[in-house]
Amino acid sequence: MKLDVFDTYITQSNGEQMYFDVLLPQGCAKHEAEKFAVQWLESIGIQADNIRLDGCRFCHSETAYPEIKQAISTHGYGILQMEGCPSPV
Repeated sequence: MKLDVFDTYITQSNGEQMYFDVLLPQGCAKHEAEKFAVQWLESIGIQADNIRLDGCRFCHSETAYPEIKQAISTHGYGILQMEGCPSPV
């Protein structure tokens, strides 16, 4: 499975910043990456009204690892936590 990687940056209402990648099946649109970014944030307790989406940009395509294939199969997306994220979930 090929997937597209979207670099995603947010600022929380308390000023803390987070950087993570949204991983989607190849060919998905930017608005889908933004929707899944907000969905994931809400799943870890960060409400959409407490964030500012600073950027969600297509970065590159790559082959999915088995764990990411499973996440996409289950949730429709995968997340790779980078900076300022809580402990991996």
